[in-house]
Amino acid sequence: MPGYYDDLETREPEQRVDDLARDLGEAFANAKRAPALARALRDVEPEDIRSREDLARLPVMRKSELSEAQKKKPPFGGYATRYPHEFDHVFQSPGPIYEPGRLGDDWWRLGRFLYAAGVGSSDILHNCFGYHLTPAGMMFESAARAVGAAVLPAGTGQTEMQVRAAVDIGTTCYAGTPDFLKVIIEKADEMGETLALTRAVVGGGALFPSLRALYAERGIDTLQCYATADLGSIAYESEAREGMIVDEGVIVEIVRPGTGDPVPEGEVGEVVVTTLNPDYPLIRFATGDLSAVMPGISPCGRTNMRIKGWMGRADQTAKIKGMFVRPEQVAALVARHPEVSRARVIADRRDEMDVMVVQLETKGENPALYEGSVLEALKLRGRVELVAPGSLPNDGKVIEDRRSYD
Repeated sequence: MPGYYDDLETREPEQRVDDLARDLGEAFANAKRAPALARALRDVEPEDIRSREDLARLPVMRKSELSEAQKKKPPFGGYATRYPHEFDHVFQSPGPIYEPGRLGDDWWRLGRFLYAAGVGSSDILHNCFGYHLTPAGMMFESAARAVGAAVLPAGTGQTEMQVRAAVDIGTTCYAGTPDFLKVIIEKADEMGETLALTRAVVGGGALFPSLRALYAERGIDTLQCYATADLGSIAYESEAREGMIVDEGVIVEIVRPGTGDPVPEGEVGEVVVTTLNPDYPLIRFATGDLSAVMPGISPCGRTNMRIKGWMGRADQTAKIKGMFVRPEQVAALVARHPEVSRARVIADRRDEMDVMVVQLETKGENPALYEGSVLEALKLRGRVELVAPGSLPNDGKVIEDRRSYD
């Protein structure tokens, strides 16, 4: 389809900086309307937060905090700006975690992704995301309405019935997890039926290159998005297929795991998101996913930040010698020594016993100087290895578990 979803996608960098100041102010004004956020941000005024640098001074919020708040004050833990009955839906994700939802104005903002994938009013979306309790089905239902597409609310399972419906109705675009499309295609082959699918919009799992190639051989152009039930759309692929473009309704930071400190462009870290949704204004919400910022803008002309997509999990907690070691502890170890730029804890087995090695990026030459800090921060003794600055892998890991449990 020609053009872009709206003018937000092609803003110049200077305009983005100006708009960010306005958007952050509005986001924090909305956040003050949510009881839990009003308490957490009582010392922060909306006019204090006008840039990414200002935002980075605030603490990161983790899903565990949201879960605990919901247990004390169900269903939303005081993080929504509306009462539960003022939403159109209340969903329950595993945990359980409760999420609100609304039907109007493409509340989860996935319409932008569908438009970038070429889905429009001439399409019928074969929606294989779940409609039961969790919001994924409604998220794509809402997106289809935003671009004028019709929907077959297929959900999961009953593949023979799905193939029959797809053939009879003529669904043109699949929406669902990357691997379930293969199941439908194989069932159609078994039934001797030909599907009319020409596009696939996928999420909720890894789109491996082999799967994308398999679908391409069937004439199905496949693009993926990165979205969560809490935040809606975070980033999405365009026809350029060079990374994932950050959605216009969120602010994305990549931070060092265990901290709220943004990492340099290109370095792998944890994805932290601030949403501009006035109904559910989560501030610096840690996703637990790893990614990295890509330089430059997409060849498709969309000018927002790009990330490399999902690169693993940031929650790398490991139990070593019966003690949990967490990314926050590794961050505290680094903070004790300004000359140390990064650290990596390696858990391994030797002679049927756990061993721990702590690698520190520094120009220092005496590992013994850091042994006390390692014990204090990690509550364990381990061998300290000093490595040259910049030599640790750029994979976002601060704790690496090399132990085999086979």
